[in-house]
Amino acid sequence: MVTLEKIRAEMKSRLDTDQQLHNVDVHADTIDEALADAAVQLETKVGNLQYEVIEKGSDGFLGIGKRPWKLKIYQDPSTVKKVQKLASEGLFTDDELEDTEKVADRDGMFYVRHFGSDIMLKVVLPLGNGTPIQLREVLDEVKREDTISFDEDSIKKFIKNGTDNEYQKVGDYKHSQAGDVLIAVDISKDEMSGNLIVSPPAMGGQEASAEAIKRACYQQGILADCVLEDKVREFVDSPVYNTPFEICHAVMPVDGHDSYISYNFETDPKKLKPKVSEESGRINFKQLNQIQNVIAGQPLATKVPAEKGKGGKTLLGRWLDAKDGKDTVVQLGANTEWDRDGITIKASIDGEVMIVNGKITVEPVKYLDAVNVKTGDIKFVGTVIIKGSVEEGFRVEATNIEVNGIVDKSHLEATGNIVVSQGIFGKGEGYIKAGKSLWAKFINEATVEVEENVVVNDSIINSNVTAMKNIIVRGKKAQILGGHLLATEEICAKKIGSPGGGTETILEVGIDPRAKKRLEELQKMQSKNTTEYEKLDLDIQTLEQQKKLRKKLPQDKEDKLSEFKEKQQQLYQELEQINDEIAGIQAHLKELKAIGKVKVEDTVYAGVKIYIRDALDEIKMDCKKTTFFYDDASKLSKRGEYEPPSADVGMPDGYTAD
Repeated sequence: MVTLEKIRAEMKSRLDTDQQLHNVDVHADTIDEALADAAVQLETKVGNLQYEVIEKGSDGFLGIGKRPWKLKIYQDPSTVKKVQKLASEGLFTDDELEDTEKVADRDGMFYVRHFGSDIMLKVVLPLGNGTPIQLREVLDEVKREDTISFDEDSIKKFIKNGTDNEYQKVGDYKHSQAGDVLIAVDISKDEMSGNLIVSPPAMGGQEASAEAIKRACYQQGILADCVLEDKVREFVDSPVYNTPFEICHAVMPVDGHDSYISYNFETDPKKLKPKVSEESGRINFKQLNQIQNVIAGQPLATKVPAEKGKGGKTLLGRWLDAKDGKDTVVQLGANTEWDRDGITIKASIDGEVMIVNGKITVEPVKYLDAVNVKTGDIKFVGTVIIKGSVEEGFRVEATNIEVNGIVDKSHLEATGNIVVSQGIFGKGEGYIKAGKSLWAKFINEATVEVEENVVVNDSIINSNVTAMKNIIVRGKKAQILGGHLLATEEICAKKIGSPGGGTETILEVGIDPRAKKRLEELQKMQSKNTTEYEKLDLDIQTLEQQKKLRKKLPQDKEDKLSEFKEKQQQLYQELEQINDEIAGIQAHLKELKAIGKVKVEDTVYAGVKIYIRDALDEIKMDCKKTTFFYDDASKLSKRGEYEPPSADVGMPDGYTAD
């Protein structure tokens, strides 16, 4: 049975997982810039992000009317789960996830270059079903007029194993400096970019190596941070001669982001999804998950401070300024507070977290028009007030529950009070459980369990009602008809039973209902186990007698004898535990000091059975205005004049039901 305590425990256990699914609101001139900013904030890669457009941006006209893009960006939940799973298995983390997901077919590639007097080879292995590299194709490029020698075995090894994205020596050629490439770097006037211009090599001349290109940049005074390593490698692998090729770029300034709120809950109620069955994959429309429960002290959001801008540099080292992010004032909504760290917003009470007028708020009361297919089952850690009815087949679990309509064949469970203005139609399957008391107009064919009082304004009919204090039926009718009612202190009503008898009505007072029910369960277990024990004992005696006559039993019967003895020993231990628990409960019931009375203001009809502690008073003839009580001297149930209810049970504070 799901209880609010279990809900709280489950919420605590899932809290760490939920905190992985942060989202950020980003303002930027372009979507790409916004994604890049969010990737830094969420510490992931752009490829792992999803976004929603809150407000479209515009470039304006000649800069006039320019408007930034506003996006809500969050990490794809599937990548979060993959990262957590792979990290837990010690395989790899988010940094490697994107590359793993993009594995596709790719043909093998090779590059033959001439640096210095060396013939160099770079091999990139095929992926998936890509075509492998052919030795003949590599040898065709290695063998030139100026080739002196080459190592075919090394070439074969590199074709098989790759060169780890590096160039490896595979031979020698006759180098002629006159044929070497000429490398020049042209820096733009604003020092923001630099283009590489390379003349093609002649036969015997060396090609442009990565080291030679970088050296040419440094000789121009270009900072190492501005040289684009990937562009250098790209040019070396696929040179473009006599054509400007961007090889370096200024380190651009990065403006600091403004402070923002990173939420630990879904801020858009439309995105709350119903639960999907893990077994069938179908949506459970009774579990719509429309309420985001939080408990006191739970972190709801984190304020990410404004970030200082990171200045940049031109190719020649001139400083480029960046803007610092702006701090924004965060106003708290009702029932929230700052944690000690000054940046975490947490709940100060149990309830439902939501955004109200732009503020994070925790509401302790949930108002519903009804509980039906539109709402699904309700689980809430505060008070639920239902204006209409709870329809058949639905569940409501909360701290307190108030229903202004009817409770049909459904399940209500509260750790506090339950109030049902129009009554309960259980239809034999309805179940109501309260950690405190229940108030209802009537109870019809339902099972009720409360820790304090049951107060009914009309009637209790054919129901099983258990109260750890009192059951009080009051009002014009105030009748108990059929069913089994148990209370520790008093059961009070105008009429009990019916004139013609018929429906069995049993009342028990002066006992601990919970202990009494447990005693009945134990006694059934005791009877069942005793019967089984005696049957086993008879079987063992039969086999032992056969063994005595034959001196030896067949192996299958010997195994059976051992099995019977083992089972008998287990039953013996279980019976001892059951007997001890029964003795303890019986002692507890005898020592119980509850007075225990049944008070009938009008008539109790013949056929009603009243237990005062263990003493039965079976009503043979109708009697009026009677109080049934326990006489310590005679240990019997006695009857006296009618007494009004001892307990003064009113409505709980803060409830609107009549």
